[in-house]
Amino acid sequence: MSPVLVGTVGLVLLLGLLLVRIPVAFAMFAVGFVGIWILNGLQAATGLLSSETFALASDSELIVVPLFILMGNVASVTGMSRRLYDAAYATIGQIRGGLASATVIGCGGFAALSGSSVASALTMGRTALAEMDRFDYSPRLSTGVVAAGGTLGILIPPSTGFVIYAILTEQSIGRLFMAGILPGILLLAAFLLTVTILCSIWPEMGPKGPATDMKEKGRAFLGAVPILVVVFITIGGIYTGYFSPTEAAGIGAGLVIIIGAFSGTLDLRSFWAAARSSIVTTASVMLILIAAHLINPFIALSHLPAEVSEMLVTLDLGFYGTLILILAIYLVLGCFLEGLAMLVLTLPIFMPVIMDLGVNPIWFGVLVVLTLEMGLISPPVGINVFIVKSVAKDVPLIDIFRGVMPFWFAMLACLIILLAVPQLSLWLPSMM
Repeated sequence: MSPVLVGTVGLVLLLGLLLVRIPVAFAMFAVGFVGIWILNGLQAATGLLSSETFALASDSELIVVPLFILMGNVASVTGMSRRLYDAAYATIGQIRGGLASATVIGCGGFAALSGSSVASALTMGRTALAEMDRFDYSPRLSTGVVAAGGTLGILIPPSTGFVIYAILTEQSIGRLFMAGILPGILLLAAFLLTVTILCSIWPEMGPKGPATDMKEKGRAFLGAVPILVVVFITIGGIYTGYFSPTEAAGIGAGLVIIIGAFSGTLDLRSFWAAARSSIVTTASVMLILIAAHLINPFIALSHLPAEVSEMLVTLDLGFYGTLILILAIYLVLGCFLEGLAMLVLTLPIFMPVIMDLGVNPIWFGVLVVLTLEMGLISPPVGINVFIVKSVAKDVPLIDIFRGVMPFWFAMLACLIILLAVPQLSLWLPSMM
């Protein structure tokens, strides 16, 4: 059996395991280990498993993952994320569709804390859905805006998606974080515009909320100041070069713990809950990374990247044609696979092609992560849709999917803009 055939069978088998809901890491471990065993022998497979596990577990750069996750979890249990929503709600909640717009802003703020789309959708779903239901918002709009707004968590730094991409492609985590800021703001603005358009055409979808006076607005904004300061210090410190992403993660986690302790919102029980959740999430991410470093050599040994590169050269689609085809593949895969699994599976195959084309890997990272976001709300899988469904149990799943589709097209428009104007992604990293 030729190496290419072994690689193809292995990838098909891996896709099958993922579709029947075998955990991503375990599926990749099995296929990668057996594949290397077949192509290079049992000793090579066992040696690589032990060496890669130790190398990744001892990589100091990966400390950024648990620290940023801990920062987001502590911000959630202490109510800091809720106060971001309250500030946005007090400012624009009284206009038509204002609660939905406040939810988008709240999701963006929480994304800057957690780096997790699932955590953003779950937290804001618990906070915002009840408020929008109380003011008779359309369930399609309310659930759609929470599911779509949650996707900001994978683009606005600190982003787990960028961390995984950086490790798999050996790019700078700090530059990827900076590259995600302007696209994240663009996407947030596109979501706000979508809410405005929907509520202008169908006013009954987003009735006006209660008016708030300046005193209430000031109180709500004052409550959000501590967490805004944390975000400014961590992201600003990376941009100015005062500290690395790992140091920024430690400073951010330390600051939210200190703020929570001094404000009386963080006790030992809630801190333990946040720390325990962070450990579980970090373990999941680490397992995926270790499995990725096992399956990547298998894909390389199978010569699949060279075959795919040769095929794309034969198609002669040119620079943008090849890039758009690769992103289209991500869009299709996003309908069936979880985002991190897609990164691990596809980057070893597509990165050699991207580098041969002369595509800036930082720009490509932003495009890929945005495409992964679209997969989070694409049927039939749409992880964020199912997260929102777990909170809004009385809303039919089909209505949630219908609610997110306008936001999906807004994301597609942003992807086209970023394709046409690469400097939106590359300007801030170039200024670091």
